[in-house]
This record gives sequence, C-alpha cells and structure tokens, in this order.
Amino acid sequence: MKLIYQYMLGFLVIVITCLSVIALAIYHYSENQAYQQTWTQLEGYSDNLQTMALKINPQTGNIQNITPETFASLQRVMANNKVMFVMFDKRGHELYPSVTNEPSFDKHTWKILQSGTVIRERNSHLNQQAPLFRKHQMTYIIKPWFDKDDKLVAVLWVGAEVSAIETNMNAIKNNLILAFLVSIIIAVIMSWFLANWQVKRIDRLRRATKQVAAGDFAVQIEQKGHDEIDDLASDFNEMATSLQKSNQEIERQEQRRKEFMADAAHEMRTPLTTINGLLEGLAYDAIPKESRSKSIQLMRNETKRLIRLVNENLDYEKIRTNQIPLKQRVFALKAPLENIVSQLTKKAAAVHDQLVLDVSETTTVYADYDRFIQIIFNITQNAIQFTKDGTITIKAAHDDQVSGTRISIADNGIGMSQDQVQNIWERYYKADPSRKSTKYGESGLGLAIVHQLMQQHHGQISVQSKLNVGTTFTLLFYDKKVIQQHKTTH
Repeated sequence: MKLIYQYMLGFLVIVITCLSVIALAIYHYSENQAYQQTWTQLEGYSDNLQTMALKINPQTGNIQNITPETFASLQRVMANNKVMFVMFDKRGHELYPSVTNEPSFDKHTWKILQSGTVIRERNSHLNQQAPLFRKHQMTYIIKPWFDKDDKLVAVLWVGAEVSAIETNMNAIKNNLILAFLVSIIIAVIMSWFLANWQVKRIDRLRRATKQVAAGDFAVQIEQKGHDEIDDLASDFNEMATSLQKSNQEIERQEQRRKEFMADAAHEMRTPLTTINGLLEGLAYDAIPKESRSKSIQLMRNETKRLIRLVNENLDYEKIRTNQIPLKQRVFALKAPLENIVSQLTKKAAAVHDQLVLDVSETTTVYADYDRFIQIIFNITQNAIQFTKDGTITIKAAHDDQVSGTRISIADNGIGMSQDQVQNIWERYYKADPSRKSTKYGESGLGLAIVHQLMQQHHGQISVQSKLNVGTTFTLLFYDKKVIQQHKTTH
C-alpha cells in the first residue's frame, strides 16, 4: 500500500473512532436525559395528585375524593400525552382502573415501596404491577403516598408509552448519523490533503537521496517547520554537506597523490639512473680509479635519498594509523634543541642562513623524545629550505596560563599565502610546486607527519605567514596533568 493511502487510512481510523465515541456518548446522554425528564414529569403528575387527593375516608380507609370517575376524567385529559394511571390502596390492592382483592405487588417490590423508594422503569412491557398494560412498552414510575404521620396510604403507578421517547431518540439518532456522514466526508478530504502534504515532503527526501546516490552532493532540502521530518531534512542536509566536503577532500587527495606519484617517480628515476650509470661504469672500468671513490659517494647519497623518500611514506602511514606508540616523559629542552641546531647548521650555512636558539636551562617539555626531535627537525629543515640569507629563530618557554610548553620556529624567508597556509598540513602538498627535487629530497610529507604527531601528543600547532616576510610555526605541548585529564574525560 502506498504511503499516502496509509496516511489517509490512519487519519480516517482516528477520526472515525473519535466521532463514534462522541456520537455514542451524545446518544446515550440524550437517551438518559429523555428518560430522566419523563420520570420527572411522571413524578410531577403523582405529586400533584397526591396534593389534591390525600384525604382518607375513616370508615373505609380508602382515598376519599379520588374516585374511579375522577381518574377516568383525568385519564381522558392525559390521553393526548399517552399517560396512564393505576391506583393502589395501602394494602396493594388495585383501585383503578379495576378493583381487585388480591395484592398486585410481590413481597420484594412491596417492601421497597413501603420504605418510600420510588421505582423507575424504562421500556418495560412485563409489568406485573399493572396487568392492564402488559401489551404496551411503557416507561413508568411507582410512587408510594404517605400521610402527615408518614404512614403508607396509597401507591400510584404512572406510565407513558415509550413511542413518545423513541420518536425523540430517533430524531436525535438521525441527526447524529447525518452529522457523522458529513464529518466522514470532510475527514476524507482533509486526510487526503494532509497525507498528500506529508508524502510530498517525504518524496522530496526520496528525490534528494537519489541525487546523492547519483553523486550530486550539492543538493539541499528546504526546511519550513520544526517537526521530525524537518529534523530529518536538516540531518540530510548536514550529511550531504559532509559528503560534499569528503568528496572534495578525496578529489584533492587524489590529485595530490597523482602529483606525489609523479614527483616520487621523478625523484626515484634520477637517483636510480645515476646509480645504474655509475654501476655500469664501474662494471666496465669506464670510470677512472681516481674518480671511483667520488662515484661511490654519489651512489650512497642517491641511495639515501631513496631510503628517505620510502621511510617518510612509511612513517606517515604508521603515525596516521597509530601504529607508533608514544613514550611521553618530561625532559629538558635545551640539549635536544642544541643538537638539532648543530645537525642543521651546515645545511643553513649552505644557503647563508643563521640558526638562533633561545631557551633556558630549566625549560622542560612533556613529549615522546624521538618524535619531538622529528617534529622540530622537520619544521626547522622546512624553514631552511624556504629561507635564503636569513635567520631562523627557535624559542621555547613554559606557559603557566595554559599549563604547557610553547615553542616557536620563525624565519624571514619567502613566506606563504593564506591558501598555502590552509593546505600545508595535507599529504603530498608542496607550498612551492616548482621545487620538484631539492638537495634534501622534499616529498611534501614532512609537515603532514608533523601535524599527525602533534595530534598524537594532544598538542596544538599553528602557523602564521606572509609572502616575502616570513613564517612562524607555534607548537604547544601540554603538561602531563593536562594530558591525563584529557585522556580521562575522553
């Protein structure tokens, strides 16, 4: 069954159920009110007769001024209202419309009447107290009369034919049925519009889902309300936006991968060609003896370039997949930073750069020692590659406000644009694509590895740069207690 018909059926079931309950309640209430009104009216007739007739003949013990002729006259007056009377004396013998010498009530009923209780009955034609009317469905009361001394002196049966009440109830029933049918017609029309409106909203989601399945992640669904379908549409829009970003990221990464593979192939081909040529030269004695040591050194350098390229890829994948566990500890900063400066001084001097270190003896950091060296080394080496005739300054100090050690590496080299700054943490990205091969074998993985390692340390890294002015990398390594709190809460 289509959803629109399911919605319509659901609406109609609810409406019909509610209307049925309301109609039955109104009908039963009206019926009860009709009988209650009839009983009240019949009791009123009885009370009026009691006021007029409560005079007892002391000789006979019967009612003195209500005679069969009087009841006959009253019966004729009430004939149009279809009201009938039966009168009984204090012993339960019928006085009107006929006279009997036998009690007309059973012991249980007579006991109820003696207690002063008014008996009420609806739609009964098995009236043992009024044999004359057994052939008629009557609504009646049986009311005992008491004198001023609370002694039972008479019993009056007053009844009305049910047809009068049924006529009113039939009119009410017909009106309710008409209202019910009209309401159902209106409900069908309204349920169709409501169901169609809901289905259209869901259909928009279905069409949008098909677009996403077809690869169109730019689709967005309009939201106008705050119900569950709108919440679903909001979640769908967020999903589509996320998929679009992921797809764009995949495309960027794929482009970077292609560029990296081209760069890697170029970088590998050059040293492999060099090594192969030198090996052939050595194999055929084409290289003079005095040049052989230089050739061997050249092959070693080219081999190191290849090993570095492979190792950087392996390191990045291991770090990205958390295959390299960190062994964090607290250690003094000055000695390892001085060691890094010492290692890179020769490379800096080759491009006329100066390395400046600003760190106190007491400054410490909580980090994995080997990975810390790798982070600082990569950033510093990156600064040397993009700085000529300049200065690279490494500063380190503890920041008590954030409970961590802050390290900055600043240069006054070529700098970067904002677009380049946003992309430098991405794998295979090179801020200067023209640098296909450098003296240090730039592969576009160094800063990506740095970023992954900082994330593993639960630290922070940021960069500020301006073209032709310089670049500053700022790293924040949190203290041990902060890292432990972070791990506890997560």
